[in-house]
Amino acid sequence: MHIHHFFDIDTATFTYVVSDPETRKCAIIDPVLDYDMHAGKTSTVSSDKVITYVKEQDLSVEWILETHAHADHLTGSHYLKEKLGGKIGIGEHIKDVLKFWVPLFNTAHDTPLDGSQFDCLFKDGEVFSIGSLEVKVMHTPGHTPACVTYLMGGAAFVGDTIFMPYVGTARTDFPGGNASTLYQSIQKILSLPETTKIYTCHDYPPQGEPVGYVSTVADQKAKNSMVHEGVTEAEYVAARTAKDKGKAVPRLLLPSIQVNLRAGNFGKSEANGVQYIKIPLNKLR
Repeated sequence: MHIHHFFDIDTATFTYVVSDPETRKCAIIDPVLDYDMHAGKTSTVSSDKVITYVKEQDLSVEWILETHAHADHLTGSHYLKEKLGGKIGIGEHIKDVLKFWVPLFNTAHDTPLDGSQFDCLFKDGEVFSIGSLEVKVMHTPGHTPACVTYLMGGAAFVGDTIFMPYVGTARTDFPGGNASTLYQSIQKILSLPETTKIYTCHDYPPQGEPVGYVSTVADQKAKNSMVHEGVTEAEYVAARTAKDKGKAVPRLLLPSIQVNLRAGNFGKSEANGVQYIKIPLNKLR
């Protein structure tokens, strides 16, 4: 198994291309579509870097995988599927996320509540393959109800569930988020073999320090600032709740969620032929 990463500095997001050297099949995990919210303009610079890499390495895209519906960047999944093929997969509990957000945006006309805009809705424990590489899906909710971790070849792609040890864990104040649930999900990850490599979706390093994207279960158990070994569920919930209190809404939450619930599609054009991102007013606390 070969892992190549890309980092989008604007959203602090890591995208991964995981490939099977035997078959040249690959999966793209958590891709980014660039978005200028002030101009309402999208670009494909980040996704085009992935496309260039895939073509240079003579890879065939089998999967485009989402760890969850991100609130901090727009997904490049739809664009990458158009350019490279592959199936878009996400956890089956995306339907719970759709149930909350679609009525808020009033987008049921172009955002199916059954999740059929995604090619595959993975169940907890489901196994699929990237070429000859076996992948197991682990449901790891708490940040959102739909979060999953992809386990393959001694690696765990955890999305926003857990970050580098100096950062800690994901926030739990989004709709459907829950600190107790996240603690239990993290314990599932930390019960994996200690040598398991943990690949995170974001990093927010201390001032002047380089970004990091990979740690191990042993690293997390020893050093995670919020859930290191010995931290009880009650202690974690109290600390996480205090940290989330009054926390600002992510800069791109409303555009990101709306687009990501369509697997990266911008939805139906209106009568004038223009696609729009809708911003519900005074509806978020």
